[in-house]
Amino acid sequence: MGPNLIALAIPAFFVFIGLELLVSWRRGVRVYRLADALADLGCGIGQRAVLVLGAAAVLGVYAFVYQHARLVTFPTGSLWPWAFAVVGVELGYYWWHRLSHEVNFLWAVHVVHHQSEDYNLAVALRQAILSPVTVLPFYLPLAVLGVPVVPFAVVDALVTLYQFWIHTELIRRCGVLEAVLNTPSHHRVHHAVNPQYLDKNYGGTFIVWDRFFGSFAPEREPCIYGVSHPLRSFNSLWAQVQPVVALVGEAARAPSLGAALRLLTASPAWRPAWLGPTGELRGLPGALLAKYDVHPGGARSVYVLLNFAVVIVWAFSLVMWGELLPLPWRLGAVALLLVSLASLGGLLELRRWAVPLEVGRWVALAAGGAFVVL
Repeated sequence: MGPNLIALAIPAFFVFIGLELLVSWRRGVRVYRLADALADLGCGIGQRAVLVLGAAAVLGVYAFVYQHARLVTFPTGSLWPWAFAVVGVELGYYWWHRLSHEVNFLWAVHVVHHQSEDYNLAVALRQAILSPVTVLPFYLPLAVLGVPVVPFAVVDALVTLYQFWIHTELIRRCGVLEAVLNTPSHHRVHHAVNPQYLDKNYGGTFIVWDRFFGSFAPEREPCIYGVSHPLRSFNSLWAQVQPVVALVGEAARAPSLGAALRLLTASPAWRPAWLGPTGELRGLPGALLAKYDVHPGGARSVYVLLNFAVVIVWAFSLVMWGELLPLPWRLGAVALLLVSLASLGGLLELRRWAVPLEVGRWVALAAGGAFVVL
């Protein structure tokens, strides 16, 4: 959601990821694993690709509310809409983010961002496809208050861009800025599953709402990253789908409709007796699960990495110029890109179905290329 500020920043994202790799190498620390990083990037690519089909509709809802339900019309050139946008987007983001950790059906969307068991700049790009939909209701009060589309969209994009740099372990503390801004230290806490860190530090650009509403926690001991119930997969398409599938499956087992609705709206930490015991948890004393990892081999890793580089260029082109394509071509390009993410993830994990799917992907690419040429 927002103007193409995020799309324009994509090359810079990769420059800074490269710098983080260089600095970590010089310091003798390892902050990246190939499969995990590609899964992170794949989630972000999936979200941006799908937004090529739906971003206008999501922003259109905001514009419709502004046009037909606003209570205030600010004079042209007024700075008040920008001031309202800065405060309102931060406050709306805080409550969307907080409720996305406290309500099951919202967590099923947002959990995608937390699945990585590493913490680096690539994790910042690990975004859920449905999050622009779930966050929108928290921003609509701004439209009612008379904030036009442009100030809202620009501030929303800037808040998103700001959060890129705080996903790193290489910056430890930021001095006096820690009192006001969301920093790498504060956000490491947010991504941790240590019991004392769970459900803390929800802010976007600022940490003041956490301090005001009592959800702030300082970083005092090393963080264990990931989620309590690990995904155990590096397939970025499965990462998007699995939490929703799991929640729907659990709701279908409910003894009544009321029990199912309660499960969907309850906290992810609550587990009814009819669901039975939970599986192993990550981050709790006595249950420190090792990081999930795969070992696909050098040749396969190189193949996946080279193809993933092509997918990145493909996705960037779609985000920048996809709206110029006829709708059937856009649908086909997005669908084939999602298939590519599933196939490459399956290859990394040595899944039996991955090789046939990869062959099918190349056949589809060849057919599409031949259709264009002819």
